[in-house]
Amino acid sequence: MKRLLVNADDFGFTRDVNEGIVEAHRNGILTATTLMANGAAFEHAVDLAKANPSLDVGVHFVLIGGQSLLNGEPFPASVPSLVAAVAAGRLNLYDELAAQARRIRAAGLSPLHADTHKHTHLLRPVRRALLTVAEEFGIRWIRRPVDFTMGGVGIPRFVFRMMLGGLAAEASTTSHFAGFALTGRLQTSNLVHLLGRLPAGSTELMTHPGHCTAELRAAPTRLKESRAAELAALTAPETRAAVEKNQIVLTRYRDL
Repeated sequence: MKRLLVNADDFGFTRDVNEGIVEAHRNGILTATTLMANGAAFEHAVDLAKANPSLDVGVHFVLIGGQSLLNGEPFPASVPSLVAAVAAGRLNLYDELAAQARRIRAAGLSPLHADTHKHTHLLRPVRRALLTVAEEFGIRWIRRPVDFTMGGVGIPRFVFRMMLGGLAAEASTTSHFAGFALTGRLQTSNLVHLLGRLPAGSTELMTHPGHCTAELRAAPTRLKESRAAELAALTAPETRAAVEKNQIVLTRYRDL
């Protein structure tokens, strides 16, 4: 059986992104999303989540960009800056991640899955803190950030194994993951092609849909107009037809 979980990252980033995510769920193949506890549109996202209970809502843990929930200080702006901050002991990773999970739980949501902004849980200290927080807050599923469509291009497979460490042994992951290679350029044609290549087992597809209005255009992200293109792809009739043609079962984390 081919089971597909289609997740939208960045829920809570801006209101137009939030609206696009919900539209992709209501009118397309999106089944899940991950919420930024420090997002500027967090409360708006929570209201939408409660109005759409069929949408799985997890945690999009953030350590790059935005501000800390602990002290309001800005997070590092890049992965190298994060590595330097962790090495210098300037970030309490456990407390930062726990504060984000706690805020989402306090809002009345019970997340079962999680991922990290910019895949920072590939870093061993972040992954260690994340797994501790996930166990404490009942978050059972953690993203397996190795895109099966890339075949290890550019990064040897043994490096992937070293970076992931014991992730699969310490938390539940889907059998496969996709979407990294298509970030910023996902359109109907390559989404249909991807669905035709989907392997057996469970696959998480990472997406970034949204409406692109003045709010998103003013936000600090490189993904702007591409979010509208992803929304169109996720709701296209051709996409739904490809799901049916390839006998793919759309599912959610709560159903695994």
